[in-house]
Amino acid sequence: MIDQKAVEAAKKHFGTVVEQQLERVERLKKEGDWTDYSKVSPIIIGILGGDGIGPTISAEAQRVLEYLLRNEVKSGKVKFRVLEGLTIENRAAKMKAIPDDVLAEIKKCHVTLKGPTHTPEKGDGWPNIESANVAMRKELDLFANVRPVRVPKENIDWTFFRENTEDLYAVGSQGINVTADLAVDFRIITSQGSERIIAAAFAHAKRMGKKRVTAVTKANIIKTTDGKFLDTMQKIGKQYPDIEWDGWYIDIMTAKLLDKKRRNQFEVLVLPNLYGDILTDEAAELQGGVGTAGSANIGKQYAMFEAIHGSAPRMMKEGRDKFADPSSMVRASAMLLEHIGFPELGSKLNKALDVCGQYEKKVVLTGRDTGGTAKELGDYIMATVEDSTLESRWDGYVKAQG
Repeated sequence: MIDQKAVEAAKKHFGTVVEQQLERVERLKKEGDWTDYSKVSPIIIGILGGDGIGPTISAEAQRVLEYLLRNEVKSGKVKFRVLEGLTIENRAAKMKAIPDDVLAEIKKCHVTLKGPTHTPEKGDGWPNIESANVAMRKELDLFANVRPVRVPKENIDWTFFRENTEDLYAVGSQGINVTADLAVDFRIITSQGSERIIAAAFAHAKRMGKKRVTAVTKANIIKTTDGKFLDTMQKIGKQYPDIEWDGWYIDIMTAKLLDKKRRNQFEVLVLPNLYGDILTDEAAELQGGVGTAGSANIGKQYAMFEAIHGSAPRMMKEGRDKFADPSSMVRASAMLLEHIGFPELGSKLNKALDVCGQYEKKVVLTGRDTGGTAKELGDYIMATVEDSTLESRWDGYVKAQG
């Protein structure tokens, strides 16, 4: 027999979710223009250590950034702020994904560099609070998660544009157990959200001279939400007649990224949130693992840069945090530099990371005392980025990759 009280409660809950999302749509219709960092002084960079190994690798990335921007800091063009309070302990105590006082400080910064943060899961002992990442993306409207993956020897040069504020993640904590036997979650895709992430992907392709943008969905099965995303792809694609676009389904795309005969045909990929999370982790593995990959979370007013991996609680429990690899955070720092108007510094840092991490490897991190420390790698990167032979060393790396 159907429990009518449960049905009515579920209807009420669903109605609340719908109302919240319709209010969000109205806000999206009124969003402002992009921040012009050339007109901002000082540019305030916030450093959020996060959880687990986060403070260790964030501090190392901060040290590299401060070194590269030392002249801008001295002139007053750039300021750094270390923001406390985004630990899992504080978030759990406040029962907030981002405590109000921490969020207020974040909003005083133009961009943030953020270490990994633990997201509670069932059975781990922490309360059921939303992911700090998801909350920050929603609070600051960081709708574009941009993740580059480059493996020259495999002729791989991909840039993923993952929508950040919608899909299953948007209301992941608002699902409902209708009865003891029926659990329901909600998926959110809007026209406005789809348009701006897809437009950002095409604009990037045009700016970088790319010839193809690929949409990844499951629109043959998830016809309403993924169908809207794919319809929007067709609409935006018509505005860029010089750029080809195609659509792939998420299941076959996970296979084609491993297909050496096909994968080098992909250039810029745009996809909803969950698919993007899965696919970019797979892609990063081809580059050397998630520990080598950084990502940008970009909105029109704010931006946040981070590693794509987690907080490694096991390393912390075993006292191995000083051996954690900061490469992902340093790679994210290079993206931060490019975003705030220092592309040459960002390019130099990326080249130094390639040389240090994939070519010369004079400091190798194993995550244990059998390898180097985060600080030793940071010293190596800073010495390399300032070395007058960096370009020739990087050219040697490229030639070695074939």
